[in-house]
Amino acid sequence: MTTVDLSAWSCPVPLRDTPAVVMGHGGGGAMSAELVEQLFLPAFGAAGAADLGDSAVVEAGGARLAFSTDSYVVKPMFFPGGSIGDLAVNGTVNDLAMSGATPLFLSTAFILQEGTELAVLGRIAQAMGLAAAAAGVKLVTGDTKVVDSASGDGVFVNTAGIGLVAPGVEIGPRRARPGDVVLVSGDIGAHGIAVMSGREGLTFGTSVLSDTAPLAGLVAAMLRTGGDVRVLRDPTRGGVAASLNEIARASQVGVSLVERDLPVPDAVRDACSLLGLDPLQVANEGKLVAVVDPASADPVLAAMRAHPFGAGARVIGACVAEHPGTVVARTALGGNRVISLPIGEQLPRIC
Repeated sequence: MTTVDLSAWSCPVPLRDTPAVVMGHGGGGAMSAELVEQLFLPAFGAAGAADLGDSAVVEAGGARLAFSTDSYVVKPMFFPGGSIGDLAVNGTVNDLAMSGATPLFLSTAFILQEGTELAVLGRIAQAMGLAAAAAGVKLVTGDTKVVDSASGDGVFVNTAGIGLVAPGVEIGPRRARPGDVVLVSGDIGAHGIAVMSGREGLTFGTSVLSDTAPLAGLVAAMLRTGGDVRVLRDPTRGGVAASLNEIARASQVGVSLVERDLPVPDAVRDACSLLGLDPLQVANEGKLVAVVDPASADPVLAAMRAHPFGAGARVIGACVAEHPGTVVARTALGGNRVISLPIGEQLPRIC
C-alpha cells in the first residue's frame, strides 16, 4: 500500500471567475490578493516591483524612505469613536509605522459628491487636522475633485504618506521564522463593530467605539528595546486573520494560535455572535500584530504595555515549522481549526 505524506498538503482554492469587479475585491481578503497578483502586477510588468507590505521601503539620496497610499470610503462617514477624517490620517500613519518608519508627511485628496454639505466636509477636514497634529505629521499637498450626484457617495479620501526608516531597521512580511512569538497590541474587532453599529443603528447592550489611533509612537517604543522585531502588520481589512495569513504565506511558516488567548471584548464577541461574524476577521484601526524573536518577546511586550496604545498587549501564538503558510487555532474544546484568509470582506466599506 502506498503511503501518502499529508504533512505539507493544503486544499487548493479555485480561482473565482468574475468578469467584473465586485465588493469582495476591495475587502483585503483572498479576492483582493488575486486582483493584485493576477491583474495589477502582471499588467505593471517590470515597473510593478513590490513586496506587498503595508508600505514600500525605498532609497533616495542616501535615505531610506517608507511610502504608502490608501483610500477611505467608509460608510457612515461618522461612527462611534471616529470619522473618515481621523481614519484617513491614522490609517496611512500606521501603514508607514508597520515598516518601522517615523511618519513625516501626508498628502490629502478628496473626491466629493456634488451636494455634500460644506459643514460635513468641514468636520472631516477638522478631524484630519487634529489627527495629523496628534500623530506628528504634516499635511503638505493635496487635490480635490467633484463628481455629480449620480457618480459618488458623499466623501472619499485618499492619503499618501512618506516616513523615514532608521539605519538598521529591517521589518518585513518575509522575516518570520519558526519559534518566533506572535503579539497583538490589545483588544481586537472594535472598529468593524463600531462602524456596523453606526451604519445600521444597532445596539449591543453597551457602546462599542472604534479603536482608530496612530501607532508610530508604539512602534518606536518597541524598537527602542533593541529587540528583533521581525514583522509588523496593522490588521485592518480582513482583521487579524488576514494579517496572520499574509505573514504565514510570505514567510512560509505556520502560525499557531490559542483561541482563549485572543483579546476579544465581550461586547465585540456578543455582536459577532449575533451577526454571524468571526472576530478574527473583523477590522481594526488602532491595533498591530507583531512577530518577534523569542529572545526579544519579554522586553518588547513590556514596552508595548507601557505605552497607552499597547496597554492590553499580549502573546497570542507562535510561528511553527508545521503547516507552512497556514494559520491554525486551538479551540476551547481542545480541537484545531484553520483560520483562513477571508474571501472578501465580512463588513463592506469598513475603512
